[in-house]
Amino acid sequence: MLTVTLVALESLAIATVMPEVRADLGGYSLYGWVFSGFFLSSLVGIVVGGVAADRGSLVIPFGGGLIFFSAGLVVAGLAPNMGVLVVGRLLQGLGAGAVPAASYAAIARAFTSEERPRMFAMLSTAWVVPGLVGPAAAAAIEHALSWRWVFLGLLPVVGVAGTISAGPLSRVRPPRGEGEREADHSSTSRLAKVGLLVVGVGAVFGATSSGSAPVMGAVGLGGMVLGVWAFMGLVPPGTARAAPGIPATIAVRGLLTWSFFQADAYVSLLVIEGRGRSTFLAGAALSAGSVLWAVGSWVQARQIGVWGPRTLVGSGLAVMVVALTLATSVALGAPVVLIVVAWGVGGVGVGLAYSPLSVVVLAAARPGEEGAASASLQLCDVLGVAVGTGVGGAVVAAGADRGWQVSSSVALAFGFAVVVGIVAMGASRRIPAQVPATTLAAGQAA
Repeated sequence: MLTVTLVALESLAIATVMPEVRADLGGYSLYGWVFSGFFLSSLVGIVVGGVAADRGSLVIPFGGGLIFFSAGLVVAGLAPNMGVLVVGRLLQGLGAGAVPAASYAAIARAFTSEERPRMFAMLSTAWVVPGLVGPAAAAAIEHALSWRWVFLGLLPVVGVAGTISAGPLSRVRPPRGEGEREADHSSTSRLAKVGLLVVGVGAVFGATSSGSAPVMGAVGLGGMVLGVWAFMGLVPPGTARAAPGIPATIAVRGLLTWSFFQADAYVSLLVIEGRGRSTFLAGAALSAGSVLWAVGSWVQARQIGVWGPRTLVGSGLAVMVVALTLATSVALGAPVVLIVVAWGVGGVGVGLAYSPLSVVVLAAARPGEEGAASASLQLCDVLGVAVGTGVGGAVVAAGADRGWQVSSSVALAFGFAVVVGIVAMGASRRIPAQVPATTLAAGQAA
């Protein structure tokens, strides 16, 4: 819980103060990379953490993740330019990927299927306090001291989280099963493929921000082919076409995070630079989204047995699309205060849709394969965020090169997010109507 609170504080803080960081360090060209670079390196942490979680003690991926995250906080906090800041975010991403892989495996091993929805709701609740105080605190710290302390000030929290978690995690043992032998056999291949996936997606992002048509064509196409090939080998068969069942569940998770976070990363930019309002108003919007995400998550925890995951996810996505449409209207000139309403509504929608996907996939995992199952889910999860923030960053950078107003660039990014959300709504009709009662689909989930 404390680790989730830590990640929430960092995530909300950097989203709030990033316009001020850009003003200090300069340039729009690497703005999107501050977000997408973090999530691309998280892909590596997810796979490494998942393999380590299935092989032995959860302390190893959890503790290693916190070490990388701490190193990233130091590098980012001391960064003299945007390039070094991106390096710090890459280190943070490695740690932020490994820690959830261990956490999800711990939930799968230590809690019954009936308890897991409540556990995921509790994890969402860990965003409430950061959601209420994080953006405002980040803005206050930036004004009173410097944005650098938004990073450096979190180091003591990392130490406390590691100290109190190591003992309990060391007592959570993996069950011995067939999946353990299979994980040993395939781990090297998965690590190689995730490396190629990161290279491929990174090449696409680099090409789109290069401003050169030949580079965009050659490097972008090559990166796309490489990334798609690697992705297909890392997820269950049928994920790319949202085949009914577990593949569709994992695919929807990626589409959901792509849609929501493509917009979320640029809310502050819209409010501060696009509409000329204060950091505190931007923080209020992010706070509303975080707090009401937790509310939506508690609703799904109570209703998942009645409504089923398909209905909850579809309803949540519909609410999210409405919120994204309202946010787009703000970028096009509607009263800027509506962004707070829009992001609160969006938080409810994502809260309804997000956790049921985790519950379905973990319910289908065989003993000993919880780490691999959660890694597949988080792979699409984080890849969706990386692609969404990367696409949004490319749009904003292209707009800046062409002299567009910031609000116009953000409106285009938000509009694209609406389209992706609608695609996710269609794919959600293929996820299971009820939480799997057995592990018959575990072969797909792994």
